[in-house]
Amino acid sequence: MKDPKFQATIWQTLVKFAKENKFFKPKDKILVGLSGGADSVALLHFICQLAKKQQFFVYACHVDHQLRPNSKEDASFAKEYAKSLGVDCFVKKVNVKALAKKEKKSTEHAARTLRYKAFEEAAKKFNCSKIALAHHADDNAETFFLNLLRGTKAKGLCGIPVMRSLGKRQIIRPFLCITREQIKTYLKQYNLKNVEDQTNQEDIYLRNWLRLKIIPLMLEKQPLLKQHILSITKELSKQIRK
Repeated sequence: MKDPKFQATIWQTLVKFAKENKFFKPKDKILVGLSGGADSVALLHFICQLAKKQQFFVYACHVDHQLRPNSKEDASFAKEYAKSLGVDCFVKKVNVKALAKKEKKSTEHAARTLRYKAFEEAAKKFNCSKIALAHHADDNAETFFLNLLRGTKAKGLCGIPVMRSLGKRQIIRPFLCITREQIKTYLKQYNLKNVEDQTNQEDIYLRNWLRLKIIPLMLEKQPLLKQHILSITKELSKQIRK
């Protein structure tokens, strides 16, 4: 039996957000980016639950970046987890280090480029019109401060878009309305397992510096920081579109 508090807060927040943004409609084919981490595991589960009620189809794509010794195990986990939900999973192995060296890009930049190419390939294979990614409110706050630190125009302070185009398809982000902690609650509620990306715990990149050091300090002073940033980025997006 589901916790009534969970149903009234996290679940309803997600359902309302999906409805407001018209993410899903009957007969849609949705591709979910599945790393195997907590966020994407919860997202695939949530979308599969909605698909049963709203009559649309779900597929998954896992990208093996080959950056960690156990990346093969992550790929196997993702494929088995998708299978347990009755979802076909496309696995793509990419060579991030080779692209980074060839084009003189950072590892992060090269990984992102290849990841999105893989998503487009999988979406084409399954004939999906939308690609769902598991970015959440914490990611949005980090992006806001990241762009602020690097120097940006007003558009850069709009955070992560709820929807955007990727070629002929739309990227959707159904989890932007909830936090990392709420995703952990989701996993606990449904007893879902996930793999742990160790790079998320290493203070190597600027984003992780913000995530692990700066934002926690700010949260001590303002616990509602992420919600406030979400409101700001949403309002800025509206103003820029006018």
